[in-house]
Amino acid sequence: MNAVTLVFVSLCVFAIAYRFYGLFIANKVLGLKPEVATPAIAMADGHDYVKTNKFVLFGHHFAAIAAAGPLLGPVLAAQFGYLPGALWIIIGCVLAGAVHDMVVLFASVRHKGQSLSKIAESEIGKAAGAVASVAFLFILILTLAGLSIAVVNAMFESAWGTFTVFATMPIAFLMGIYMYKIRPGDVKGASIMGVVLLFIAILVGPYVAASPTWSSIFTLSKKQISVIIPIYGFIASVLPVWMLLCPRDYLSTYLKIGTIVMLAAGIFIVRPDFQMAALTPYIHGGGPVIPGPVYPFVMITIACGALSGFHAIIGSGTTPKMIGNERDILFIGYGAMLVEGFVAIMALVAACVLVPADYFAINAAPAAFAKLGIAPVNLPDLAAQVGEKLQGRPGGAVSLAVGMAYIFSAVPFMKGLMSYWYHFVIMFEAVFILTAVDTGTRVGRFLLQEMIGRVIPKFNEKRWIPGIVITSFLFTGSWGYLVYTGDIATIWPLFGMSNQLLAASALIIGTTMLLRMGKLKYAWITAVPGIIMAVTTLYAGYLNITTNYLPGGKYLLAVLSVIVMVLIIIVLFAAAKRCYDLLQMKNPVKDRYGDFVLEVVKE
Repeated sequence: MNAVTLVFVSLCVFAIAYRFYGLFIANKVLGLKPEVATPAIAMADGHDYVKTNKFVLFGHHFAAIAAAGPLLGPVLAAQFGYLPGALWIIIGCVLAGAVHDMVVLFASVRHKGQSLSKIAESEIGKAAGAVASVAFLFILILTLAGLSIAVVNAMFESAWGTFTVFATMPIAFLMGIYMYKIRPGDVKGASIMGVVLLFIAILVGPYVAASPTWSSIFTLSKKQISVIIPIYGFIASVLPVWMLLCPRDYLSTYLKIGTIVMLAAGIFIVRPDFQMAALTPYIHGGGPVIPGPVYPFVMITIACGALSGFHAIIGSGTTPKMIGNERDILFIGYGAMLVEGFVAIMALVAACVLVPADYFAINAAPAAFAKLGIAPVNLPDLAAQVGEKLQGRPGGAVSLAVGMAYIFSAVPFMKGLMSYWYHFVIMFEAVFILTAVDTGTRVGRFLLQEMIGRVIPKFNEKRWIPGIVITSFLFTGSWGYLVYTGDIATIWPLFGMSNQLLAASALIIGTTMLLRMGKLKYAWITAVPGIIMAVTTLYAGYLNITTNYLPGGKYLLAVLSVIVMVLIIIVLFAAAKRCYDLLQMKNPVKDRYGDFVLEVVKE
C-alpha cells in the first residue's frame, strides 16, 4: 500500500466527520447556545478566566493535548503493522476521541470551568468526586513526569534543539504583552511577530550548535534539563494565562501544524511505499517493542491521536476558562482532536516507511533485537548521514525523527539535508511535548487547589496568590522529583493504562450528564465508546500485571496498577448507579438555560 493512500483517506474521513458527526453532536446532542455567557465572560478575572480569540485558543488547546501520544504511540504500534494502528486512529479519533474531548469541554463550560473531578461530584455524587480527584491527580502526575522525561531525552546534549525550545519562551512572552497590553486583540500582528522570530530562532539554531561558546551554554545534561523543565512548569502555572502559557502554546502550534503539513506534502511528493507489512506476526504477542497482543495493546499504546484521558484534564482545565462562545466548542474540542488524529497518521507513516529490520533495530533493546536474527539494512548509512548513534534507542522518538528526516531529505531539492532534518524533528518533538507539560501543570494546580479547598476553604479563591504559589510548588515538585530521579521511566506502561482508564471514566461521566439533561436517545455516543474502552483497558491492566509485572518481579508496578484500576472502577460503578437513578425520573424541570432536564444540579 502506498502511504499517500492512507493520508488521503484519513483526511477525507476526518473532514466528513467534522462536517456531519461533529455538527450533529453540537446541534442535536449538546445544543450549544451562543447566547449563553461562558465562564470566561461571567467569571472573568484577567488571570485564569480570560475570553480568548478562538483561533488563539485552538492553538493553545491543540498544543496542550498534542503531546507524546500522537507522535510516539503510533511509532511503537507499528510493530503490529500499519493496518491496526491506522484503523484505531481513524475510527477511534472520530467516534471516541473527538466525542470525548467535545463532551468534556462542554461539561466544564457548563460547570463554570471546573475540573472533571468537580463535574463528577456534581453529576454523580460527592464520594465519586472525591475518589475521582485522587485518581485524576495521581494520573496527571504520572503523565507529566513521563512527558517531561521524553523532553529530557530529546533535548539533552543538543545545543540546537535546546536553544530553539528555550527561544519559544521569551518570544511567547513578547506575544502576550503585545496582544493583551500594547495592541489588545491584534492577533494577526502578534502571529506575524511570533512566526518571524520563531523562524529566525530555527535558522540560528545550527550556528549556536557550531559556536563553541554558545554550544557550551545550551549543551545541557539530563540532570540540568530535569531541573529546568519543572522550574518552567512552575512559572507557567503561576503567571497569568495570557502572559506566557497561551501565547507560547499558540506559537508552538504554528511549528507543529507547519511541520505536519510539510510532512504531508513530502509524502505526496516522494510517494513512499510502506515497508512494514499490513499485519506482522507480532499481532499475537511476543514482539520486541510491545510485549502484548494487538488487542488490547494497540488501543493502549496509541492514546493521544485516537483517545486520551489526558485531554479530559485539559478540556476541564485551562481551555473552558477561555472560551468566549459555546459554539466554539465544536471547533476547539472536536476539531483539535481530528487534527491530532492526522498527526498520529503522519507518525505512523514515518515509522512504516522504514525497512522493518531498521525499525526494530532502533526501537528494540539490543538484547531483544539480537534474538530476532535479522540485521539492519539501511541503518548504518542513515546513522552516518545523521551523525548520531541510532541503533538500540527505544521509545519511538528516534525512529520517528529518522522516518521524517528520510521523507524530507528524499524531496528533490532537499537531498543532503538528512542531518538537518533529523535534528529539526528532535527539536520539533520536544516542543510538541513541552506544551502539554506547561498546561498540565496549571491544570494540576487547579485540581490541588480544589482538593485542599475541601479542608482549607481559602484555597478555593482562584486569585489568592499564596494558594496559587503553594499548590503550584507542591504539584510541580511531585512530578519534578520523579523526572529528576528518572524512576518514572520504569512505569511508562502504567501511564498508558491509567490514561485510557481516565478517558473511559470521562466518557461515562459525560453519559450521566447527557441522561440528566434528558438526552437518553443520544447517550449512546458517549456510553458505547466509554464501555468499550473501560473493558479494553481493564483487560490490558490485567495482562500487564499477570504477564509482565508479576513474572518480572515488578511488584511496585503491579500494586500501582491495581490502585489505579480500583479507583476508576469505583467511579464507574458510582456512575452506573447514578444512571440507573436518573432513568427512574419521569418529571422534567426547566434549567437556567431554558431546557427541560431530569434534574438541576449545582454548577
